[in-house]
Amino acid sequence: MPAPAPITQDLLTLPRKLPEGGPVNLVGLTRDGMRDALIAAGTPEKQAKMRTGQVWQWIYQKGVRDFAAMTNLAKSYRELLAETFVIEIPEVVERHVSADGTRKYLVRIAGGHEVETVYIPEEGRGTLCISSQVGCTLTCSFCHTGTQRLVRNLTPGEIVGQVMLARDDLGEWPEPGHHPHDEQRLLSNIVLMGMGEPLYNFESVRDAMKITMDPEGISLSRRRITLSTSGVVPEIARTAEEIGCLLAVSFHATTNEVRDRLVPINKKWNIAELLEALRSYPKVSNSERITFEYVMLKDVNDSDEDAHRLIELIKGIPAKINLIPFNEWPGAPYQRSSNNRIRAFADIIYKAGYASPIRKPRGEDIMAACGQLKSESERARKPRRVEAARL
Repeated sequence: MPAPAPITQDLLTLPRKLPEGGPVNLVGLTRDGMRDALIAAGTPEKQAKMRTGQVWQWIYQKGVRDFAAMTNLAKSYRELLAETFVIEIPEVVERHVSADGTRKYLVRIAGGHEVETVYIPEEGRGTLCISSQVGCTLTCSFCHTGTQRLVRNLTPGEIVGQVMLARDDLGEWPEPGHHPHDEQRLLSNIVLMGMGEPLYNFESVRDAMKITMDPEGISLSRRRITLSTSGVVPEIARTAEEIGCLLAVSFHATTNEVRDRLVPINKKWNIAELLEALRSYPKVSNSERITFEYVMLKDVNDSDEDAHRLIELIKGIPAKINLIPFNEWPGAPYQRSSNNRIRAFADIIYKAGYASPIRKPRGEDIMAACGQLKSESERARKPRRVEAARL
């Protein structure tokens, strides 16, 4: 890291554009955004690129939240930063640990809203499932999150902040004197499969993932990030071009009639339109293959005929099919397919030449499994509303 340029008296006397609404949070700003903010605070333009790189590494490579600890910056400059900026991430309100080691965090963001984030440890890797919205608009009938109304989109800082709080909990920031890439990662993969539809919050998701992928920070490869969409067709090409991560699609049905019911966004962009968008994705993003997520629902979408139709639909697309045993939640209108039925379905897919792993449910005892996420505050409010209605 280059030695810091000297801080002159001119820097400290420059007029500064202090934020009207209080200190600016640096977490979630892109590199260009952080550079502009530092300049507005009084950093000379000729120093701004270097200063941005230094602050960036302290925040995202070392996990430092206190400007006073940024020891390669002059004390006067650290004081200037502390007057104008903060380094804040969402607050962990509750932390639950499953018998299988899965960790679920109830996370409070600005405005008192809450989302859920899940860390799933596996041998040789660890996957963090992060949320992109408070609630969801999609109302997929098998998904618990879909029963919670959309409140708002998360900001880039609230999205990347979930990665940072999980690294806090895992103790994964590098020890002083150690290079971050010399240590085995506990958080090695990210899936945007938590609360919300990521492609309905595209810009914030893009910026947060750019920060996460930055080689001078958290430095996760784009191939270790998977974005899951229910099929927002117009944004799929943008995802390939502007993020370039792996793509997963909540498919779940082989006819428009059934998919209209399970994934209502299908009424806007049907199976044929979705598949057309998916065929070009690997070519643009250089992605290895697309993951088709398929929740197994008893007597709904789990027949041999469905398996054969699925094979025909995805023909020509580099793909794997993730079969997901339905994770039941209170009041769910469906049942999980039997183990024998799931294995028979998987066998048909496998014999057609596609990988067809059956996802092992994780964190069911803490309601952290796929499709079960719903903020604790929303669960608490519902009984109160019911009780109030009785009075």
